[in-house]
Amino acid sequence: MARLSVRTGDLHPSPVRDMLSVAQRPGMISFAGGLPSPETFAGLDLPPPPRDLLQYGPTEGEPALRARIAEDLADLGLDCGPDRVLVLSGSQQGIDLAAKLVVDPGAAVAVESPAYLAALQVFRFFGARFEILDRADPAAGWADAAPALAYVTPTFQNPTGQCWSAAERQALAQACDVHDVILFEDDPYRDLVYEPCERRPVCAGLKTASWIYQGSFSKTVAPGLRLGFLTASEDLFPYLTRLKQASDLHTNRLSQWMVLQYLNDPGRAARMAWVADLYRGKRDAFDAALTRHLGGLATWTAPPGGLFFWLTLAGAADPERLLKRALEQGVLFTPGGHFLADGGASQALRLNFSLAEPAAAERGLRILGDLLRDPA
Repeated sequence: MARLSVRTGDLHPSPVRDMLSVAQRPGMISFAGGLPSPETFAGLDLPPPPRDLLQYGPTEGEPALRARIAEDLADLGLDCGPDRVLVLSGSQQGIDLAAKLVVDPGAAVAVESPAYLAALQVFRFFGARFEILDRADPAAGWADAAPALAYVTPTFQNPTGQCWSAAERQALAQACDVHDVILFEDDPYRDLVYEPCERRPVCAGLKTASWIYQGSFSKTVAPGLRLGFLTASEDLFPYLTRLKQASDLHTNRLSQWMVLQYLNDPGRAARMAWVADLYRGKRDAFDAALTRHLGGLATWTAPPGGLFFWLTLAGAADPERLLKRALEQGVLFTPGGHFLADGGASQALRLNFSLAEPAAAERGLRILGDLLRDPA
């Protein structure tokens, strides 16, 4: 057999990507991936792009787009200018770059549990050792040995949909400052907000710690463009740029141009308000259908934003076994165990509410409820 790097021992297929392939089967009702509703994709009826965009471009991204992103980041209270914005080939690239920068084999990475499974996949590949972050006391245990990195999604967290309070954000910022821990804040869902809640970035509250903050256009423009961005403290940004140079030279310039047109559209705010209204309606309809079909079989809280419900099954129900039976009837979801940094069994499952049409969602949840009532 070919002599591969030792890292391939921790290289495992993504459960989400496997499930997305299953979701393509005709008639499948998918609650699995974080797919936005196609009707929310930004209208891209645009004039022909400048021909010079067909040439190689700067690693950091198109200057006009970086400047536009920097304006929005300044409004969030982040200390950065256009020269500290890096346009990414999707925010997943930002996770990869951060792991390459910080994670050596055995390095401690503090994460929530449950946490975004694709981030866990990347950190595991580089040999990370996970420590579970307690939102109520984020610095617990850090006095003896602080982690190299803290990775969080505090706004409409994936998979739970929860939103951190102002006090929790302040506590994490203070912990990172005191213990000199690099904070990596992933914020792809912040614009999908349905109820009032705290959304100020944790990074905006840091005083001395190094940090990385990233966002995505997949949920607000279109995921097929594969465009995200990050900014970082002055000490980290040059290294992240060099790592991207070694990764893909630069991000797709046509996608960058298309996103810039969207950001400069005078109707952008009105469009995002419409998207939020649409998803709020989908969330509420999904919540009502959950009550009809899974009431008494599971517990959940309607998320104030984002794209997911996090359910905890009652009794001894097994989400993995439920998934196998559900697939036979054309229903797909993500078992909660995939999101646990420390492994082990889970009574939870993540359900996406944004993709399925209302009638399909109703039918799929009815099937799940019937299966849970008949565990044979």
